[in-house]
Formats: sequence, C-alpha cells, structure tokens
Amino acid sequence: MLQEIFRIPYFNIPIYGYGVMLVVGFLTAIQLAKFLARRAGLDPELFVNAGLLALVAGVAGARLSHVLENIGYYTNPNRSFAANFFDAINIRSGGLTYYGGFLLAFPALILYARIKKIPIRLGMDIIAPCLMIGLGFGRIGCFLNGCCYGATCNLPWAISFPYYSIPYREEVDEHKITPPEELQRLTVTGRIDVLSPAEIRAHAAELPPDAATLAASQHSLPLHPAQLYSSFTAFLIAALVLCYYTLPHAPGRAFALMMMVEGFTRFLLELLRVEPPVIGDFSLSMVLGLALLGVGIILWFTFGLLDRQDSPANWAALPA
Repeated sequence: MLQEIFRIPYFNIPIYGYGVMLVVGFLTAIQLAKFLARRAGLDPELFVNAGLLALVAGVAGARLSHVLENIGYYTNPNRSFAANFFDAINIRSGGLTYYGGFLLAFPALILYARIKKIPIRLGMDIIAPCLMIGLGFGRIGCFLNGCCYGATCNLPWAISFPYYSIPYREEVDEHKITPPEELQRLTVTGRIDVLSPAEIRAHAAELPPDAATLAASQHSLPLHPAQLYSSFTAFLIAALVLCYYTLPHAPGRAFALMMMVEGFTRFLLELLRVEPPVIGDFSLSMVLGLALLGVGIILWFTFGLLDRQDSPANWAALPA
C-alpha cells in the first residue's frame, strides 16, 4: 500500500498512487486503441476522443456505483452531511466500481460512434482489450490505495494493511480488531474511532511519546490481495481478447468474449471480497457480473447471426 507517492516540491501537492495508476492505465489503453484503429484502417484520433469521453463518463459512473454499493459508509450518522458528501465525491480516496463506469460509458461511446460514423461492432472489438488494460492498472491503484480489498485469509501471500488504512478503520468499526487505547477516541455517539496520523502529529504533546510508533505497528487482519487478483485477471483477459481479435471472426465477438470472461471471473473473484449483499448473498458486483456474462452470451450469438447476413469479406481481422 502506498497512498501518497510523493509531494510536488514548493507546492506541497500530494501525488497519489491511485491517481497515477489511473493515468498510466488510460494512456496505455489509448495507445493500444490507436494502434488497433490504425491497423483496421480507422482514424486513430477518433479513439483518443472516445477515450476522453469514456474517462469522464466512466469515472462518474464508477464512483456513483461505488457510493451506492457502500451507501451506509457515505451516510454515516456520526459524521456531518458535508463530510459524507466530500467522501462520496473524493475519487482520490479510491473506490471506483468497474461496472458502474461501464454502464455509463458504454452508451456514451455508442452514441459517439454513431455520430462519427465509426463501424460500431468493429469499434467495440477495438476497445474491448483497452478496457481490460485500463482495469488492470486501475486495480493496481486500488491496491496502492487500500480499497477494494479481499476477505480475511491465512495464506502465505495474504496482505495486512497499515494503521488508518481503509481496511483497518472498517475492521475497527466492525469490532474485528481493537486499537490500543492510546489511539482511540470516542465520537459524539459513543462509538470507538481511531486517531488519524494528522491528529497524532497535531496532539503529540498530549499523547504518549510512543503514540506514533504504536500506530506504525498496527495493521489490519491478513486479507486476500483481491485487487492484484483482479489486475492479473484483467491483463490475461486483455491478452486473450487481443489474440482472438487477430483471427477471422464475426465483428463484435471480441467484445462479447471480453464481456463473458470478465463477467464470469468477476463473479468468482467477488467470492474473495467483502461487499454488502444486495440480493440474497450476492453483492452488487456479483449480480452485475452474472448480468455481464448473460449479455455477453447474447451478443456472441447475435453478432454471429448478423455476420451471416454480411459478406465474409467484412470479417474483422488485423491486416497481415
């Protein structure tokens, strides 16, 4: 975990690992989209603009989905409305749900493609691996930020996040761990909370001399590094879709393949995460993962039927 990588000298502006990974993922995805568009005989600059549109719509949808999925955290009665609202819109703290971004960005991109007269199914095939590349880097950002963590485990590669990280604070709230009394404070409702690092520094004279050292020794319970599982899976899906894209295929099926594999693997990975259930024992991401799998299957057969109505010369494959 490395929430803050460094601060810009003289301005003291923090640069967060989460934001850096989002930028790296976006730029890498754009370069891949330009390459594939150029090979397909399309204007690569159209996909740069499409990427910017997807970034804005995707981040908005991803954040909204995350807030709705964790609505209890963002409506905490122990905090003011302003504090809850700021946390809800503060994307620097992490918390972007892929499906929310996908559901908002996808129709925006379809509309953009129609306006710019981009072959929709070919365009979908081009952006499919790019989405997975962006997701892979984004999940690395989640790991650096400490959000989207997994369930407790005792495996050799389990991760324990540091004091005042998101997992640590949520485990304190859920009474899974008890912080040292020196680091505790009571809220106005009598709930136990922990001092932030800034509060420890500001009140150093009033706290025990070893308070900072004690805080540094605190960690969350061992957890699945679910963010890295997701990142590794996303890169594998990107490679799979790229390989399929180079073969003769019905236009749009590379995108459908991405949806099927991503939906199925996301459902499995959610079994190793801690998210509130919305339908039975299924979290929102599990439900959306199954929906993505179902839609992917429908699109796979639909694009196959459409392809039979077209000339075989319209099959999508990268030029030799």
